[in-house]
Amino acid sequence: MRRRQIILAATALAAPAIARAQEILKSSKANYRLVTLSRDLEQPWSIAFLPDGRILITERPGRLRVFANGRLERAPLGGIPKVYARGQGGLLDVCLHPNFAQNRTLYLSYSGEGSGGAATTVARAELGDGALRGTRTIYEALPRTSGGLHFGSRIAFDRAGMMYVTAGERYQMNRAQDLGDLGGKIVRLKDDGSVPTDNPFVGQAGARPEIFTWGHRNPQGLAMHPETGRMWEVEHGPRGGDELNILKAGANYGWPRATHGIDYNGAIISPHKSLPGVEDPLRAWVPSISPCGLCFYTGDKFPGWKGSLFTGALSNFALFRIELDGERYRSEERLLIDKLPYIRDVRQGPDGLLYLVTHSDDGGLFRLEPA
Repeated sequence: MRRRQIILAATALAAPAIARAQEILKSSKANYRLVTLSRDLEQPWSIAFLPDGRILITERPGRLRVFANGRLERAPLGGIPKVYARGQGGLLDVCLHPNFAQNRTLYLSYSGEGSGGAATTVARAELGDGALRGTRTIYEALPRTSGGLHFGSRIAFDRAGMMYVTAGERYQMNRAQDLGDLGGKIVRLKDDGSVPTDNPFVGQAGARPEIFTWGHRNPQGLAMHPETGRMWEVEHGPRGGDELNILKAGANYGWPRATHGIDYNGAIISPHKSLPGVEDPLRAWVPSISPCGLCFYTGDKFPGWKGSLFTGALSNFALFRIELDGERYRSEERLLIDKLPYIRDVRQGPDGLLYLVTHSDDGGLFRLEPA
């Protein structure tokens, strides 16, 4: 997304008005209402649903909040690691372990600071009463570097219990093509942060064994396809060139050697939109929409939306619903146009409804319900 939009998304200025819950909104395949659940969040970034019905919400400045019994609890959870809350950095994703109901384990991604600057970091912890316990770092997208842009930072598990973590190239584009550097990569890890022996670059000289895919700019959405089990991803291009991708082990997604976008000053980054040996995106957005969060809808509350893929669009003030034909892009429509500011995450709840958070200083938790 454009530099100005990056700044707006990070500082959360000039948010559009919120739609009232009683307003009936229409899409091509459903009528729905936008319901406000909370407006007391500061730059919320991600949500996760606990088995007991509570919702965990990260706030970028470094707090993990709990929404329970229809209200946002005032006190954040303790035990959160110290975060580098500058620019786009801070406390970012939250993801439950696949066996959370038994082991109470969850994961946080954040920008962690250390010698040399900051890096996308993942911590593992157990959820206790009012606090996390045993919080420990299990992954860093090294090397660390200065600045506050392009942390990426989504976490998702596949059916085999492997954990995938996205990391941006920290606005240093050539890092994405360096297999000895974890910037601009999506990694595949065991649940304790160790490296699976069947990762594509295990044993390859000069390559980090954690890497699953490479050549990414700033991946901000990650989700497993409910039928194929394959991981899908959305990422921010520069001025144009946002992408929707299906991840393939060992594949290079091209940034910055191939891109549909140009630099913010209009300069050509690459003359190539496609190259041999580079995976083409399933969908490229020009101009940029700044996709954030990713969710396959599998519920029954919106029958016309079943099988659709949803992503927030920061620079479009919209929610995108993408129709698929198997693993091929078919079409899309924009929902909630100018109704919400900066949709940062979208998730399907256990009740079959869609939940959103908006990344602004007066950010909120919202739900889409059938009308």
